[in-house]
Amino acid sequence: MSGEQMTIGSRTIEVANLDDVIFPDEEITQGDLIDIYRRLASVILPHLEGRPLTMQRFPDGIDKEGWYQRKASDYFPGWVTRVSVKVKEDGREQPEVVCDSEATLVYLVDQGLVTPHVWLSRADRLDYPDKLIFDLDPPDSDFEPVRLAAELLHEVLEDELGLVPFVMTTGSRGAHVVVPLDRSAPFDATRAFAHDVAQVVAPREPDRLTVEVRKDQRGDRLFLDYLRNAYGQNSVAPYGVRAKPGAPVATPLDWDELSDGDLHSQTYAVTNIFRRLGQKDDPWRDMMHHARSLSEPRKRLDEMIEG
Repeated sequence: MSGEQMTIGSRTIEVANLDDVIFPDEEITQGDLIDIYRRLASVILPHLEGRPLTMQRFPDGIDKEGWYQRKASDYFPGWVTRVSVKVKEDGREQPEVVCDSEATLVYLVDQGLVTPHVWLSRADRLDYPDKLIFDLDPPDSDFEPVRLAAELLHEVLEDELGLVPFVMTTGSRGAHVVVPLDRSAPFDATRAFAHDVAQVVAPREPDRLTVEVRKDQRGDRLFLDYLRNAYGQNSVAPYGVRAKPGAPVATPLDWDELSDGDLHSQTYAVTNIFRRLGQKDDPWRDMMHHARSLSEPRKRLDEMIEG
């Protein structure tokens, strides 16, 4: 066991177990992971700030059992920001962490956080999302259906509906297509909209894409997953390190990067993400400047469906 004090801004954090190995194959220790997230702080924090956080924790390493934690632990220090969240299953409320500083990020990594996942809404208006998401996971290791689905969604969302979509490799199996919203529509409306967009897109490539929720009915087609567009659902944060061999990183892309035939969901990892960030800015840095209402796109989408 090893430990030390870190001073970050006005906070002094006791960090321990720095030599514990979190990624065995890469020999990445907890201390290394803290350093990685400190180097990522300037790009990841804008995507974490203001949002309830779900922590994917592996304190004994990714080859051991981990878990997802939503409720803030009682022992977390008082300076860690929390928001009271209603648990809709039983109506109770619980505190959840909002990671709004580098000090909080370091503290959580020291507690075993490997991958941060965030809500699609912000703490001040939990019922009104500012993001709409499509989760594109391929049925096997072939990334081509992901590329196809993302490009078709881009075409429909931007060219036909007037929205501004963004794309990201997840560092796991596929990609996310995300649309920034102005928070004028509640989750029920955004989920219905995402469902109907998927219903428009899938028939354009019926042999490769589907909106069939049941896995046994999909065959080898990619599911245009719109189901995350609901209260309390979350998605991996941009620049989150995934708990997988190779330590891949969820990485926002420019749309023209999607056409690179060598691109796949784990192209970027801790071994090359900093070289990328040294060569280009975060493609999602201005995302919220493009937030739109769904009112006019909803009208256009209804006309497309009726037509």
